Amino acid sequence: MELTVQLNASVKEIYNAWLDSEKHSKMTGAVAKCSNELGGKFDIWEGYITGENMDLIENEEILQSWRTTEFDSADEDSVLHLYFTENDKGTLLTLNHSNIPSGQTQYIAGWEENHFVPMREFFNR
Repeated sequence: MELTVQLNASVKEIYNAWLDSEKHSKMTGAVAKCSNELGGKFDIWEGYITGENMDLIENEEILQSWRTTEFDSADEDSVLHLYFTENDKGTLLTLNHSNIPSGQTQYIAGWEENHFVPMREFFNR
């Protein structure tokens, strides 16, 4: 699944906010424990989402393993790949979420409602 959102902020601001506990919490309105280190673990929405930073290309891409409490124990982690493209309106964030367990279709609405809506409000002040 690939989704995009246009945000009124620089690539650097969005990249840093994604990997910073305090900023991520403010931009989503949910408690987040994040890491900006390769192999660093994260926990968002009070443990609903957990994962690890698999690859970080500063101000360009973030690659993370990602799972929710709705995954069965036998399910592999899904993979979240974020790409940042600066443009004249700020930054286009492209999110590619793959390896989602079969039948879990709620993530499209979840990304929009729980991340993109509050991120637009946070960055478009």
